[in-house]
Order: sequence, then structure tokens, then C-alpha cells
Amino acid sequence: MNKGGIMAIINKDEVKGKFEQAKGTVKDKAGELTGNERLEAEGEAEHAEGEVQESWGKVKRNVSNAVEDVADAINK
Repeated sequence: MNKGGIMAIINKDEVKGKFEQAKGTVKDKAGELTGNERLEAEGEAEHAEGEVQESWGKVKRNVSNAVEDVADAINK
């Protein structure tokens, strides 16, 4: 939430990251249940990629919020 009390809107990298994490978790669990080590490993990798993508999205959002805060401070 920024200083104005408005919650920042998540960006597409955060959404895609969450989706990849969920997809990876499903593959990981399916691999565990079926004994398919390749599918399990693929799921773990997708989940990790999703975490990285979500984190990158959060960094981008935080930078954007900081730039907006600076612009607001200048315009006051």
C-alpha cells in the first residue's frame, strides 16, 4: 500500500509468476503421486521459475511506486 492508502496494482510478471508456481506445484504433486520423477522435477523447476518471475514483478512494482512517490513529493 502506498502513502495515499491505495493498494498498488500487481503487474503481469507477478500474475504470471503466481500462475507458474501453481502450475509447477500441480506437476510436482502429480509426479509424486504417480512416481514420475521427471514430471516432479519439471514441476519443481516451474515453481522456482514462477517464484523468480513474481519477485521480479514485485521489484518492478516497488520501483514504480518509489518513482511515483518522488514525483508526488516534487509536485507538492
